[in-house]
Amino acid sequence: MTAAIGTRDFLLPDLGEGLSEAEIVEWRVAVGDVVTVDQTVVEVETAKAVVDVPCPYAGRVVALHGAAGEVRPVGQPLITIAPLDDAPDPHATYREEERAGSGNVLIGYGTGHGGSGRRRRRPRLALAPEPGAPASADAAVVTGSASGPAAVTGSPVSAGSVPAGSPAPAGPAAASGSPAPAGSAPEGSPALAGPVPAGSPALGGVSASADGTAEPAPAGGPSAPLVISPIVRRLAKEHGIDLASLRGTGPGGVIRRADLDAAVAAPAPAARLTAVPDAPAAHVGLAPAGDGDTVIPLTGIRKVIADKLSRSRREIPEVTIWVDVDATGLLETRAAINAATPDAPVSILALLARICLSGLRRYPQLNAHVDTEGQRIVQSAGVHLGIAAQTERGLVVPVVRDAQRLTTRELAAALAETTAAARAGTLPPARLTGGTFTLNNYGVFGVDGSTPIINHPEAALLGVGRIVDKPWVVDGQLAVRKVTQISLTFDHRVCDGGVAGGFLRHVADCVEQPALLVANV
Repeated sequence: MTAAIGTRDFLLPDLGEGLSEAEIVEWRVAVGDVVTVDQTVVEVETAKAVVDVPCPYAGRVVALHGAAGEVRPVGQPLITIAPLDDAPDPHATYREEERAGSGNVLIGYGTGHGGSGRRRRRPRLALAPEPGAPASADAAVVTGSASGPAAVTGSPVSAGSVPAGSPAPAGPAAASGSPAPAGSAPEGSPALAGPVPAGSPALGGVSASADGTAEPAPAGGPSAPLVISPIVRRLAKEHGIDLASLRGTGPGGVIRRADLDAAVAAPAPAARLTAVPDAPAAHVGLAPAGDGDTVIPLTGIRKVIADKLSRSRREIPEVTIWVDVDATGLLETRAAINAATPDAPVSILALLARICLSGLRRYPQLNAHVDTEGQRIVQSAGVHLGIAAQTERGLVVPVVRDAQRLTTRELAAALAETTAAARAGTLPPARLTGGTFTLNNYGVFGVDGSTPIINHPEAALLGVGRIVDKPWVVDGQLAVRKVTQISLTFDHRVCDGGVAGGFLRHVADCVEQPALLVANV
């Protein structure tokens, strides 16, 4: 789209890590709003995080490129800003939005040279009014184009409300049939868009008389809603909202996005239909009548998860081994630590992370990745610990970098802060990549075991199941202990079973006897 003179298009920037697109979550501004430099104008969701995007320009918003839920590529226009001293009036803003959304001339304003040979636009029909409800021409509008039926764009007009010879927008004539000088009317003033031929069909409660003047349509005739934005029309169709039943809060009663959002949030009233279709034939089959498939677009973070897991399964020859361990000693150690310093508690996850860091120091083969292009195995100098976290946006793996340098308390604080930010969707993309080893606590879902997929391109992942009371033999005697299952999924290219088994056994021994951990840190 070519920007108008004086306007500037803000293009969707690269939000990091080579991301090529972003999905619009919510616009923070509307067409006609005044924005300042670095004001947040939209919230977008990339493949890695939800990001607030600030605008580098100040001025008035004249166009929003894309609706909520739409995916925009990087480098394409996101919002158009006009300088305040050249800001258009509200009606010009609506015209800009109409052009941006559909490419059509705004309904009711004409092109300045409308020809009589152009095909008329058929009217949109609304729900039939209740029987006996009066129809007033004062509340009626017309939605035809300038070269077809009459149209009203500002405040509703009644028959004869526009005096003969009054100014009208360029091209069309006044409602009385008298021609008006081109461009002599203030932009956005309520006026009919052109002479109405006698006998033309009534639209929106206004019909044409033999002399070309507008007259009220017969009571009960359909009325067309005042809708300018194609975005509003599309969203209304998606939500099944009848626009004729809404009362617009925009200039002249225009139905705005906020009006539609309020209608979607409100309980849907029972609408009277003008016609009831015949009942469908009885459905014979396994599925109930009316059931249909639910289609969920594979976009955003869901697409990234699918691609990454598919690549992991495709490229990595993974193996999973597991063992049941008595975690009673680990729970007792945690309780003792937190009792001594209640102001800085340590979680079970932090203790398990500390144990994993001890194991990776002994078995660095698992803190690595395979460089397929270079045909080599790269062992990382530092442990960038990933923590699998389930969020409302899906599964993400935020990373605590150089975790081996942190004390156990620092590690606990870093894990708490990282997982909280991940669930809130505030982590930058850089915090969601670059891990070298992942810890996955799937016990929070109430399950004992799993065969997880490795977070590509890492080489290993440790999983921990729920901790439950189970019978356990201690010193030859049966006792009830806190038991959990731990599993290790590893890339068989980086090591063999001896290394993987040694690492898992080290982790299990430290869980059962935390004192062994002290000897290795």
